[in-house]
Amino acid sequence: MATNLILKNASICSMAVGELGYAPSTPQDILVVGGKIAQIVPSESNAFATQESMSDHQVVDCSGKLVTPGLIDSHTHLIYAGNRANEFEMRLKGAAYTDIAAQGGGILSTVRATRAATEEELIELALPRLDGLLSSGVTTVEVKSGYGLTLEDELKMLRAAKALENYRRVRITTTLLAAHTVPPEFKDNADEYVDLICNTIIPRVAAEKLADSVDVFCESIGFTLEQTERVFQAAIKYSLSIKGHTEQLSNMGGSALAANYGATSVDHIEYLDLAGVKALSENNTVASLLPGAFYFLKETQQPPIELLREHKVPMAIATDLNPGTSPFADLTLMMNMSCTLFGLTPEESLRGVTCHAAQAIGKAGSRGRIVEGYDGDFTIWNIEHPADLSYQVGVPRLSKRIVAGELCHDSF
Repeated sequence: MATNLILKNASICSMAVGELGYAPSTPQDILVVGGKIAQIVPSESNAFATQESMSDHQVVDCSGKLVTPGLIDSHTHLIYAGNRANEFEMRLKGAAYTDIAAQGGGILSTVRATRAATEEELIELALPRLDGLLSSGVTTVEVKSGYGLTLEDELKMLRAAKALENYRRVRITTTLLAAHTVPPEFKDNADEYVDLICNTIIPRVAAEKLADSVDVFCESIGFTLEQTERVFQAAIKYSLSIKGHTEQLSNMGGSALAANYGATSVDHIEYLDLAGVKALSENNTVASLLPGAFYFLKETQQPPIELLREHKVPMAIATDLNPGTSPFADLTLMMNMSCTLFGLTPEESLRGVTCHAAQAIGKAGSRGRIVEGYDGDFTIWNIEHPADLSYQVGVPRLSKRIVAGELCHDSF
């Protein structure tokens, strides 16, 4: 439930547009009413202490601690069953992915385990992963389906994802990723599977309001441009926004296609070229960087960071939390990786998990910044400067986590 709250003596990184949005402010007081930021004033004004109407508000004294918008993980595969640690070990001993797949491993092993699990089991398995994200300051998580690959199993995954809000104080957005890979039943007929997605799965998901957006893995081992476009067209027909897993392994032009269809984000994008970057810029599409997968797979092709900067494309950063290629549940670790592996600045990395991440999930007007009218989602840190979030890993820094004005984590 939305709560009325006063944060006092907060050193704010508002992430508003411009350099001042990153620099910590002088002490400020923040009034949250009905879960929304109603007013921000200098602490020295003592404005809220003199108003009798504030007596029913919860008051949190930040004591000068750094306050950022609640962090947003804009790309996860949080819901799944099974474990692929054995495959990790096999790869390190020299096994090729084709050998692992031939032995029943790879993504289809996760599909089998996820299909066999109940909705309740999927929730139970997801909660420890979610707790990892929350302990790194996250208040909003995007969760994809994509390990069911049948109508009922995709619905099951999305229901489990949405149900997480009943177990933890967090905001969940959901994405249908039925076009993740071609399931065994359609091994020799991917077009028929795309028919199922477009004509059955998307309409049902839209009717039950189980997803906010639709995603496609447009890649040589995924779906072609033509198949991807069909899925995008179906999503738009049913008023769902679109996203893309694009240019991860090769340059197929999926990012430009997604951007031209109004995608909120395209993700991975290691092989994105100038034409693709221009398409993102022209359509205000976010480029989502997933350094965990880049690291875990020992990739060498880096995303075109300088081109993205040159064309002013907003860059989000996410965990890509999944069992096969990025088994990481710490968003601040991704901030560090984005700086050390891709050369982002600490400011770019913080924007990547706040305002740009909000844009990537279609919430640019309500989350990711500490400004009046936005959601009252905050993370309070035991640090003095925001660069520390990208600099250090493993040392507990989270002081408080607040969602819609409700204090839901309090330590130190």
